Amino acid sequence: MLRLSKLTDYATVILSFIARDTTQVHAAMEIAAATGIALPTVSKILKRLVNAKVLSSTRGAKGGYMLARLPEHISIATVISALEGPIAITECSISQQGCDQALGCGIRGNWNLINQTIHNALESVTLADMIRPIPAQDAQWQQEILIPVASLYR
Repeated sequence: MLRLSKLTDYATVILSFIARDTTQVHAAMEIAAATGIALPTVSKILKRLVNAKVLSSTRGAKGGYMLARLPEHISIATVISALEGPIAITECSISQQGCDQALGCGIRGNWNLINQTIHNALESVTLADMIRPIPAQDAQWQQEILIPVASLYR
């Protein structure tokens, strides 16, 4: 099973909160209170998102955090990369050095195809998409979706 860390999940919650009001600077304490995420965790995530240039920060009494770009220009792939590092389904998708079998591997290219397909899918979803309400008729999207591997090669 592919699964993102809790920090990445929390980052999407935090960014969704900030994206709902892009005109205001949001303090870490305000974000923690609004999202229900512990302040130390919020602070850790905010720091990573500032370092990745997803958020900008302002110091001082009226300081806080704002999106560095419009929600339409922040992909979920960018958010995941900020918290998890490069998106890779296997070690060889990032580097040949992580696998003893890399030189003789006959399927490495196929893993790269799958990795690129996943990356492209995550790149196509933006923060704006994440804050858009889902109409009742689209509630099926809230259910688990199983994707046959064969469909990735079409």
